[in-house]
Amino acid sequence: MKDALAIHRRLLARQIHHEIVRLPRPLTCADELPEMLDATPEACARVSVFEVPTRGRMEPVAVVGAVAAHPTPQAVGAVLHARDVRPASSFLVNSVTDYPDRLVCPLLLPDDLRVLVDQRMVEHLDPGEFVHTPTGERRTALRIRAFHLFNLISGKRVDLETARRTGLVRLASPMRTA
Repeated sequence: MKDALAIHRRLLARQIHHEIVRLPRPLTCADELPEMLDATPEACARVSVFEVPTRGRMEPVAVVGAVAAHPTPQAVGAVLHARDVRPASSFLVNSVTDYPDRLVCPLLLPDDLRVLVDQRMVEHLDPGEFVHTPTGERRTALRIRAFHLFNLISGKRVDLETARRTGLVRLASPMRTA
């Protein structure tokens, strides 16, 4: 499993200013970061992993976003033009990310994992603002500037808010008229 030390070493090698923050109590999921660090939910990142059907098999897709705005399977499906998108099991999250489920850091994700970045998080943060993310460990979090974080994530930026609205409209009115 990847941990705070692996993240710290990678960031040091790239000479990126960051801080590994010691948490006052064990973290069970990324959603607890704002409360523990007295930070806004918009400035705390989380990674959600979904299973998306592609070419006859289920493919994992990671979505990086703010704790304040959880991505829905419908929004991810609308962006990827896929049906039957569902949250990945803990086993799948652990095996494809090499992080514990619900404590996935958006850094050091495998190159073959498709990553989407929620545009809402990018737009709502000042580039110089600090962002907090899990490190894969229950007692630590990463503190890094937003522009460094978004430059290090090799994912496609997507508008999940618009996708969520259009996805819900499609689900609400399955009959189309010509």
